[in-house]
Formats: sequence, structure tokens, C-alpha cells
Amino acid sequence: MKFFRNGMGSLFLSASLTFAAGLPSQSITGNYMEARTADVYTGPCFANSETALEGQLAVMGWKVSHGSWQGVDLSGLSVVGVVRAESTLGNVEVKSNPAKAVLIIDSKADPAQRLALASFAKHMSGNLLSDVVRIETQPINLAIENNDLHSRNATLTAGSLAKIETRAMTDGDQICHNEEVWYQPLSRTSHAMPAYALSHEYEGLGLGVTWSSPDKRSAFVASFSEPSE
Repeated sequence: MKFFRNGMGSLFLSASLTFAAGLPSQSITGNYMEARTADVYTGPCFANSETALEGQLAVMGWKVSHGSWQGVDLSGLSVVGVVRAESTLGNVEVKSNPAKAVLIIDSKADPAQRLALASFAKHMSGNLLSDVVRIETQPINLAIENNDLHSRNATLTAGSLAKIETRAMTDGDQICHNEEVWYQPLSRTSHAMPAYALSHEYEGLGLGVTWSSPDKRSAFVASFSEPSE
């Protein structure tokens, strides 16, 4: 009888593990945009002319469609990171590229959600947001036309502090005709497409600089899907 009980226990344990393995993992999903002050879709002649001279500044934004982070539901909320690095962002030849950052948190978020949004943005951007010098609270809107990444017609606004507006690349945007994605997105993404930045600006405090860098092949429109922490 003891053997029977152990056998049944093993059977139930095995069934439970099989059932758990079939359950979908919890994830956090949404859309992402970025723009920086250097072309990300370009040829080597243009990239080499900008390396170490341009591309130290960037605006990044995430909008959570569904999911939670650190046990806090973030569905429908957004967060923006603004970065000033010492050298060109994404340059793999620079082993260390310290950056200062400003975080802009969705004004719709409650205190717990604000903390979770900040943690999520830092997770998604590696060490780019590790040195946050200022935190702002603003209404944030991130919208992609027809929710279709392929259109790449998208807008990100964070109050009056930051803005990105993009469109799809056209044949006229190719200059050398050997263009490619030279730099990868600054955030973890599940799917990303380079886009043309019609506008890219930051007018806030904290970084010792403001900028407007329109009309560049300097943006990404993307989606993300991460396991919830």
C-alpha cells in the first residue's frame, strides 16, 4: 500500500508538471520607439563620418499594451527615457560609454506603477538608464498608425518635453545605395524596423543640453514581448 501511495504521488506530480509546462508564461508586451542624433540606417561612409562626433543623444519610449512588472499591472501605461552619452550610442568599438538619463513617467500612473515603469525601462535598456539625474511626470502618447509596424508612421510625445515622429523609408532616402541597419535598437525588442525621423527633439532639463534633430534616418519603430519579472 505504501508503494501504491508513492506511485500515485509520482503520477500526480508528473501530471502537475506536464500541466504547468503547458501553461503560457506571463509576459509584458507593447510597442517601442526611439530616435537618436545619428543615422541608424546608413552606409559606411556616412556612419564613419558620424562615429564619435554624433549620436550621443537619444529619446526612447515604451508603451505597454498588456502585462505587469514586479507584480504591478502596467497595461496602457508608457515611459520615456532620454539619454546623453559620452560617445556615439551603439558604437561597439567603445567598451564603456557612460550616459546620463532623464526618465519621463506617464502621468496616469499611480505611485506603485511609477516605480514599476522606471524599473521596466531600466531593464529594457541595459545600462543606458542606470544613471538617472532627473525624473519627470508627463502625459505620454505613443501611437503607431493602424497599429502596423510596417507602416512605420508613428508618433511619441511626452508632454512638451520630448517628441519623435516617424515615417517609412523611401527610395529617395538612399544616398549611397548600400544602406543597411548600422546600429541595433537601444532597447530589447521582439521586432524592429528602421524609420525616418521627421522630428526628434528634447526640450527638458537635467542633461545640460536640448536638441532638435529632424529629417534623419535615425529611428526605430518596434514591438517588445518580455517575461514578466
